[in-house]
Amino acid sequence: MGEAKRKTYAAAFKAKVALEAIRGVKTVNEIGQEHGVHPVQVGQWKKEILEHAGTLFETKRGRKPADDQSAPERLYSEIGRLKMELD
Repeated sequence: MGEAKRKTYAAAFKAKVALEAIRGVKTVNEIGQEHGVHPVQVGQWKKEILEHAGTLFETKRGRKPADDQSAPERLYSEIGRLKMELD
């Protein structure tokens, strides 16, 4: 017998289903049946979106995240500075 593969869903689909559950117009069972997803999964996606909702607006508009290329350089210079302090 072959192993059953788990179905994977796109992030946009998860967000759509979770937001529909948050709106509360339909029950979780109705939403799950409508989209072909188990109601427990709908509840998990809803919970996850509610837990991470506070982090959506942490960065200020217009600010770009730190450049990934500069992070190693900054860390190496910090290591060098700390080594000098120890000696």
